[in-house]
Amino acid sequence: MKASQFFIATLKEAPSDAEVVSHRLMVRAGMIKRLGAGIYSYMPMGLRVIRKVEAIIREEMNRAGAVELLMPVVQPAELWQESGRFQKYGPELLRVKDRHERDFVIQPTSEEVITDIARQELRSYKQLPKSFYHIQTKFRDERRPRFGVMRGREFTMKDAYSFDRDLESGRRSYQAMSNAYRAIFDRMGLTYRAVAADTGAIGGDVSQEFQVIADTGEDAIVYCPTSDYAANIEMAEALPLIASRGAAAEAMTKAPTPGKSTCEDVAALLKLPLERTIKSLVLASDEFNEAGDLVKTTVWLLLVRGDHSLNEVKAGKLPGLKAGWRFATVPEIVEHFGTPPGYLGPIGAKKPVKVVADRTVAAMSDFVCGANETDFHLTGVNWGRDLPEPDLVADIRNVVEGNPSPDGKGVLAIQRGIEVGHVFLLGTRYSAAMNANYLDENGKPQPMIMGCYGIGVTRILGAAIEQNHDERGIVWPLPLAPFAVVICPIGYDRSEAVRAQADALHAQLQQAGVDVMLDDRGERPGAMFADWELIGVPWRVVLSDRGLKEGQAEVQGRRDAAATAVPVAAVADHLKARLAA
Repeated sequence: MKASQFFIATLKEAPSDAEVVSHRLMVRAGMIKRLGAGIYSYMPMGLRVIRKVEAIIREEMNRAGAVELLMPVVQPAELWQESGRFQKYGPELLRVKDRHERDFVIQPTSEEVITDIARQELRSYKQLPKSFYHIQTKFRDERRPRFGVMRGREFTMKDAYSFDRDLESGRRSYQAMSNAYRAIFDRMGLTYRAVAADTGAIGGDVSQEFQVIADTGEDAIVYCPTSDYAANIEMAEALPLIASRGAAAEAMTKAPTPGKSTCEDVAALLKLPLERTIKSLVLASDEFNEAGDLVKTTVWLLLVRGDHSLNEVKAGKLPGLKAGWRFATVPEIVEHFGTPPGYLGPIGAKKPVKVVADRTVAAMSDFVCGANETDFHLTGVNWGRDLPEPDLVADIRNVVEGNPSPDGKGVLAIQRGIEVGHVFLLGTRYSAAMNANYLDENGKPQPMIMGCYGIGVTRILGAAIEQNHDERGIVWPLPLAPFAVVICPIGYDRSEAVRAQADALHAQLQQAGVDVMLDDRGERPGAMFADWELIGVPWRVVLSDRGLKEGQAEVQGRRDAAATAVPVAAVADHLKARLAA
């Protein structure tokens, strides 16, 4: 490929709305162009990277035994209504009507469509197991699109789906896909962790996220450096930090705390460790009748230690909150506790509430909590003596660095990550709802066991850049780079010798199967080098009249501090060896 035949559109400055490194660099390198909020055109340079990503994914999916097909972007709403997700998915699901006023969705994922295919085509146990995949455009109507391709509304995803006759076979398919994902991200040259994760809106029993390690990642990854334990913070188990509850040593006392509504302020005023305080969070769960009328609201008081934070995913799995919950309104809080937020506690509520204590809180003694009276807190509070035992004790907090690892093999550390892949063992979540059955050996219908497996194809570009960049631009891992080698001839438009040698080397590398770019634009050396450093091509060859007179070319890796002089006749072999290393 020659630059004059390609399209290169680098920028010196990034747009003002580019918040993260990958967004800034992709725009400056001419890889993406914004069309609307969270919607981008992928320019030729960016599309080359996408095709590299897709090729690796296809090879490993095929190797894992999955069969490629292609499902539509626009899907009938009837299928989503059948699965129960048409309303439950929420506002991220873009719903549209055609000219006949029939409902459709712009797909964010394809569980419903693939289940419909399976129930029509996979009728016998003899046809199982079977796995399908496709690489297709998706759309999720994000409330606040940001971070370029990392949190866009339109994106490309590879989603795969497995169908098995029983749970044991389903686990084998799940593991095969999990192994394929490791092979994919290994081949891409990414540093990542596979972590236990919540199943979220997809549903299912077991799931893992594949997180690319990056300081700018949106997700917190919890792991134990001395063991194999790793989980998304939403799923990381928080063990109790107090082995057993101590005996009461203080009398309960009502203490004035004027204007001090946070645990931090109260602890400072009372000259007590923050760990002695309890934080109160008020949730509500609503019950509706078949007509959609509200028939009952239950208010919940969740208690975590003052230096801890509520894990909303864990809270949503509590009995009584699984069907849905929300944070209580201020009027509801005042109605039940007699005071606005800031001074709430489990003693003296005006109306009955369900009290849930985190494991650590349930083991505390002589603690501090709100008095349910503005400008007052209670000190020396003890379970059993001053208030009843909680209605429920559960793990409802986020772990923090240094907490004991759930596997008992060390303490936890936390790092940031970017989710690029997710695997789910769905079980019968969709097959049961949509009657996707097969006939077993006895001719009896059985629901298929399903798994689903997603990779954010376009998101990988952003994640790879967040992990691989410097002050000059992108530093692509070789398997993802738009070009493996760029030839930068100085004076290509002026020197016959330079032009002839550049053309010859370009042809030689092309013939050897190297993905090479020849910059024949006649740019000044500084501008030419800056463009390719910004774009992030792994290897650069510089040819000049001076070098050719000495029989030398300069070869430099994108991460190298300096160029290496290589005999012109040996450049192709030198590069082939380095690319194969």
